[in-house]
Amino acid sequence: MTDSVRARHPVAPSAPLVADLSEEQLLARIFPHLPRGPRTLVGPGDDAAVVTAPDGRVVVTTDVLVEDRHFRRAWSSGRDVGRRAAVQNLADVASMGAVPTSLVVALVLPGDLPAEWVEGLAQGFGEACAPHGVDVVGGDLSGGPLVVVAVTAHGDLEGRDPVLRSGARPGDVVAHAGACGTSAAGLALLEAGLADVDPAAVASFRAPTSPLAAGPLAAAAGASAMLDVSDGLLRDAGRLARASGVVVDLDDPRVALAPDLARVRTAAQRLGVDPQAWLLGGGEDHGLLATFPPDAALPAPFRRIGRVRARSPLADAEPDVLVAGEVPAVRPGWDHFAG
Repeated sequence: MTDSVRARHPVAPSAPLVADLSEEQLLARIFPHLPRGPRTLVGPGDDAAVVTAPDGRVVVTTDVLVEDRHFRRAWSSGRDVGRRAAVQNLADVASMGAVPTSLVVALVLPGDLPAEWVEGLAQGFGEACAPHGVDVVGGDLSGGPLVVVAVTAHGDLEGRDPVLRSGARPGDVVAHAGACGTSAAGLALLEAGLADVDPAAVASFRAPTSPLAAGPLAAAAGASAMLDVSDGLLRDAGRLARASGVVVDLDDPRVALAPDLARVRTAAQRLGVDPQAWLLGGGEDHGLLATFPPDAALPAPFRRIGRVRARSPLADAEPDVLVAGEVPAVRPGWDHFAG
């Protein structure tokens, strides 16, 4: 490693950087932290992994985190990023009504990245996956100017039909499991340099959690449609509404989301913002939004937050989502290209 590489990243001389290690040496630091269970027949080390598929069908999803686009190393540790990358993919599997089973992870790493940051990343994956019996079974390494974490997740439907976005029907109950707005509050505090105001909200942004077990429970309870809320409640409810050809009418968030409102009130007061903007437009909480037939018993931790209405054939530009029967006044949430 050249002196210029180490000069760009001031660390203790004894602390190795990625550029100090061979690929095999780096993998030797990663592999011990990755969980492996009975579903994995062949794990890391061969050209490909072999995992069981008892259902005969495999749910597959992929997502990517790009440094300075989705996370900043100044704000998040490697462990935070590993947990976040795992959870956002596991939530997509759960939203189909499936049980997450395995991940493969591809990494792009700059040479001046401390090796201990990469080891922390692997630890984060292990912490997010092991409690749910999810194995990390392989991946790839490459070099580049920024950290990129690309994950592909697999899941098992266990004999159930997948729950799609397109199944909501007029009269269905709209329900949500998980947090709303907490991650957005944490991001706003970090951007304002006020992380100490609400450390729990900041932690939710850095390394969110998701009610993964709620996905299969919703499927078993007869959920008609479901998706992961990654880009904000309004935007993702709109996706469900368009796929199903219906209108989603959310209840007044001051009532339906009262616990979430209380959770972010201190941060909102300190920043002088309306917390409803976080609840309705904030993303990356990775809760689950689902619709259920009106006579279905909602499984915990789902709570009712609205209803599905028929789309009027006479309305030229009817909104996909209403809030208490009105057009929402806040931005709908995150778009990866429009912002």
